[in-house]
Amino acid sequence: MATFLLFGKYSGEALKGISAERTKSVEEIVKRFGGQIQAMYAVLGEVDLVLIVSLPGIAEAIQTSVALSKLTGIAFWTAPAVTVEEFDRLVAAT
Repeated sequence: MATFLLFGKYSGEALKGISAERTKSVEEIVKRFGGQIQAMYAVLGEVDLVLIVSLPGIAEAIQTSVALSKLTGIAFWTAPAVTVEEFDRLVAAT
């Protein structure tokens, strides 16, 4: 499983749909694409949400990000993440 960070920005319309039920729907979408939510945070600043998600690969990350945007109206952008230890190992091989 790979780790991905999903950064979300609310639109005015998306704000109207905030609910615990929608959060559960987000969890179901991640599971549908073979993933698991590691953590979800509401944050202040450039983005409103940060999800840390484990998914099988990039294809599932794309599908999850698009499905979440369709469901919630929240604009998501997604970035792969590796631990610093893995990064050090990868860079050492260059």
